[in-house]
Amino acid sequence: MKQEKRKFLILNGPNINFLGIREPDIYGRKTYQDLIQMIEEYAEKVGVDVSFYQSNHEGDLVDIIQKAYYDCVDGIVFNPAAYTHTSVAIADAVKATGIPTVEVHISDVSKREDFRQISYLRPVAKKTVMGQGLSGYLTAMDFLISLAGEGEHKDAGHH
Repeated sequence: MKQEKRKFLILNGPNINFLGIREPDIYGRKTYQDLIQMIEEYAEKVGVDVSFYQSNHEGDLVDIIQKAYYDCVDGIVFNPAAYTHTSVAIADAVKATGIPTVEVHISDVSKREDFRQISYLRPVAKKTVMGQGLSGYLTAMDFLISLAGEGEHKDAGHH
């Protein structure tokens, strides 16, 4: 019997759709579409299925995290953007689903403004990747693949 491909949700918060436009000195010139294409090509290479979701609205992100549970998603690569520093609701949704999640930041938030030093997601994420630019998403995918290889997957969402 052929094993099903792992399913990862690539989730992005506010303003990530403005990549290439917003503060290119921090976030680079590549667009959100470039990010999607890069991840799709990598997912094909490593044999995982990926779906994408981006929203500027906190409740939408909570809804899609909860939906991922019912869709039996194996892992979430999540750049919560500004909601990293403000949203208990998003952190609670990740915690509630039990889906292994990697927090991703394009810039190195540890070297930025004071308010960016708090992450509500970090305590419930399996790992945080920051300061690697767009390739941080691929690092996060590799980490989720390695978790699955170690039997870390808790069958979150698999009823």
